[in-house]
Amino acid sequence: MKGLLIISALGIIAMLAEIFKFKKLLLPIVLLGIVAAYAFNFMEWNTSMSISYFDNMIAFDKMGIAFSGIILATAFFWFILANDYFEEDSNTVDHFALVLFALVGALMLTSFKNMTTLFLGIEIMSIPLYVLAASKKKDLKSNEAGFKYLIMGSFASAFLLFGIALVYGATGSFDIMQIRTYVSANSQSLPLFFNVGIVMLLVAMCFKVSAAPFHFWAPDVYEGSPTLITALMSTVVKTAAFAAFLRLFMVGFAGVSEMWTGVLAVVVALSLVIANFSAAMQNSVKRMLAFSSISHAAFMLMIILANVRSNLSVNALIYYSLAYSFGSIAAFGIVYNVTRNGNQNTDAFNGLAKRNPTMAFCMAVAMLSLAGIPITSGFFAKYFVFTAMITTPYKWLLILAVITSAVGAYYYLKVIIAMYFKTQVAETETIQVEKSQTLVIVLTTLVTLVIGIVPGLVANMFKV
Repeated sequence: MKGLLIISALGIIAMLAEIFKFKKLLLPIVLLGIVAAYAFNFMEWNTSMSISYFDNMIAFDKMGIAFSGIILATAFFWFILANDYFEEDSNTVDHFALVLFALVGALMLTSFKNMTTLFLGIEIMSIPLYVLAASKKKDLKSNEAGFKYLIMGSFASAFLLFGIALVYGATGSFDIMQIRTYVSANSQSLPLFFNVGIVMLLVAMCFKVSAAPFHFWAPDVYEGSPTLITALMSTVVKTAAFAAFLRLFMVGFAGVSEMWTGVLAVVVALSLVIANFSAAMQNSVKRMLAFSSISHAAFMLMIILANVRSNLSVNALIYYSLAYSFGSIAAFGIVYNVTRNGNQNTDAFNGLAKRNPTMAFCMAVAMLSLAGIPITSGFFAKYFVFTAMITTPYKWLLILAVITSAVGAYYYLKVIIAMYFKTQVAETETIQVEKSQTLVIVLTTLVTLVIGIVPGLVANMFKV
């Protein structure tokens, strides 16, 4: 809870930085604030802090603290990575404030107890992102990305609100635990519009995590947005959305899982097929990573679909979120530096092993992790998904996941082949990367390897 309050205060401080002329101190202040928020988050693990006024709306239980810890750690690395992004722009203060308030919404989504808080969290997180996606004002693709994200996001919010209204009409409550209790006691007499409400909530949440067939915004928004904003969407936003998805459907609607698991299974199957085959046809690395994120969304949805009545599903999603976030931060950090000249295609990576061996190695590890190759964290992330799914009736999804993962390996390896086995047509030049960015990329790469070699370290850390 204190972590959420600290990040909220940082957002307000960022808005005051221009007035009181401490703009240059903003980055250190934000980094120290995130460390403080993480520290309070850690201290609340065994001594859960709650504020009675907020307890019926938001409360940081162990699951919420675990997900918010991943979000804060990712945000810390992201701010260091985005150092020169903030320096180059005249709207530094505005961008700091927008990112911090998006982070506030993300933290709310990890620990909501009421569907009103769910809606507020999604909107607080999403609205700044609409602006950030279009923040390259002179870039037509960035303008298109912001506009498309705004329009599609508004439709998704409408579905979310309508779904919440229908669920409230059937149960008489916005509170997740009260809904759970009511549904368990009246599972045979729930009105038909309650089912419609659940489906509408499912559609809205599938949009937020960019699952097919509600993914059409993702490739254009990922490609058109500034690369570092794309990195933020791919990590912090996705982790928060899945934390909310897990809490809403595995806690609130677990008693009527037969109503939504069939629909979710179709969404997972479509996401696996559409994402991987579409990614294989892309030349743009950012569009490829966008479709890749849809494929990873399918794997994380499989954990929710498994609906295992134990800590297995929660721990699997926590591990997957951590592995995917750190792998993506490293990948997008390298993409940001390699594509500075405007070429976002795979051939921009030709000969990177000679131009910058460290970045080439880190990109190779990130790609192998996203592909699920041992000894990276991505391998065990998918292994935990398969472990959760093996006891369910949806074993056919496991077969489909394995087949489509083979397609995924093709487009990830395409980048590695370009770096190590192709030469740049133009004269070879060394790619210079800021020391702070190099540090972040190397650290996230090391984390990807370490939690892949000793996955039990994370599994034991997050005993939810």
